[in-house]
Amino acid sequence: MAPGRTCLTLTLSLALTFALTAALAPAPAVAAGMELDSLSLRVRIGEKRVLGREQPESFRALDAMANYRLPWAPLGDAGSPWGARLLASAGVLRGAGKTALALSLMPALAWQSGGGRLQADIGTGLGFLSQYRYAQQDFGGNLQGALTFGLSLGVYRQYALGYRFVHYSDAGAYGPDTIGADFHMLEISRRF
Repeated sequence: MAPGRTCLTLTLSLALTFALTAALAPAPAVAAGMELDSLSLRVRIGEKRVLGREQPESFRALDAMANYRLPWAPLGDAGSPWGARLLASAGVLRGAGKTALALSLMPALAWQSGGGRLQADIGTGLGFLSQYRYAQQDFGGNLQGALTFGLSLGVYRQYALGYRFVHYSDAGAYGPDTIGADFHMLEISRRF
């Protein structure tokens, strides 16, 4: 199968999985004290460099993210606007004619307004890229450090629109000639 067709197939599969899960999930899933807070579909919207050196390749990215509420309030009781989250994503990264599976797992500190309409989070964790060498860019290895910041606004019932910044980098662990990448993403979420 051609790389472009593989990317399209993966993209459509992710979108269908997100749509079905968001539409059919009746209540938050609970496992070991974690509660599903939201499911999101994200797509890269910007090319601008923010952290580190200029990235020589242009990438397209699409993924789905699950946002789990953790049973820990760092700055107070259960009624606090602050909380902890675990952000897990899976998607595709395409650049220089190559398509990669991109996975991430990041604990995050989260804040929400009194009614929960406005939400923000910031976190750091690990990313995995099945393909890390592209024509002009070398991430260094499959395992990457990951940073994220997200802001979302409830727009209709349980649905929200947001912005998410994601940065992948090895922080020099694989050598001095590696380059990370920044992703400015539009996020569409279903909150639970």
